[in-house]
Amino acid sequence: MALLTFELPDGSTRDVDVVQVLNAGYAGRSQDDVAAHVAELAALGVPAPSVTPALYPVSPYLAQQTDLVSVQHGATSGEAEWALVVGAEGELLLTAACDHTDRELEVHGVAWSKNAGPDVLARRAWPLSDVTERLDELTLRAWVTHDGAETLIQDGTLAELLTPGYWADVLRGRGELIPGTVLISGTIPMAEGVDQFAEHWRVELSDPGTGNVIPLAYDVVRMPTPIG
Repeated sequence: MALLTFELPDGSTRDVDVVQVLNAGYAGRSQDDVAAHVAELAALGVPAPSVTPALYPVSPYLAQQTDLVSVQHGATSGEAEWALVVGAEGELLLTAACDHTDRELEVHGVAWSKNAGPDVLARRAWPLSDVTERLDELTLRAWVTHDGAETLIQDGTLAELLTPGYWADVLRGRGELIPGTVLISGTIPMAEGVDQFAEHWRVELSDPGTGNVIPLAYDVVRMPTPIG
C-alpha cells in the first residue's frame, strides 16, 4: 500500500496508510453539462458510463506524492482535481490532486485508463471542516509545460464539481468512509487548443479567503523503448 504524509496549516502532519482509492468521473455539479460532455467523448470513441456520476476503484499504490511520473507513450495527461482523504479516526482532509490518465487506453475503458497511471497528491492538506463554508470559492488551476513554456490549461472553482460532502455521504452509505480512503474528485474543463500531452504538470488548489495555496507539480518522463 501507499503511505502518504500531509502537512496541515498549523504545522502538524498526518500520516495516511492508503487502503482504497476511488476516482470520481463525470462529476460536474451540472449533470446537463455532464451529459453533453459524455456525448463529446463518445464521438471520440470513449465509452459512455452506465450512470453518472461514476466512481472507479483504482489500485491503492497509485496514490503517490511524487515529482516524477513515468509513462509508456506520449498520449497521457493529468487532470486537476481535489482529493478527499480520510485520516485516522475519520478525520476528513482536503488536498490537491492530479489524476494522470492514459488517453490511448481510455477509448477501451475509463476504469482501465485510470489504473494505468498514478493519482499524484500534494504534500499539504486542509481539514475539510476549515473550508466547508467557503468551499465553492476555492479555485482549482492547472498549467502544462512544453519546451520550457508554461500555459494555463484548467481554471475553475470547486462550485463546478460535486462536493466532498456529497462523496462522503456516498461512501458512508456504502460503508466505505474508512481511514485510508482517498477519493479523487473528477475534473474541470480543459482550455481548447492547449496541448495536454505535456512534459510537466502543475496544479494549485487555492483559498482566496485566506490566500493559502496547496501546490503540486511533477515531470512526465517517457520510459525506454521496450525490447521484444
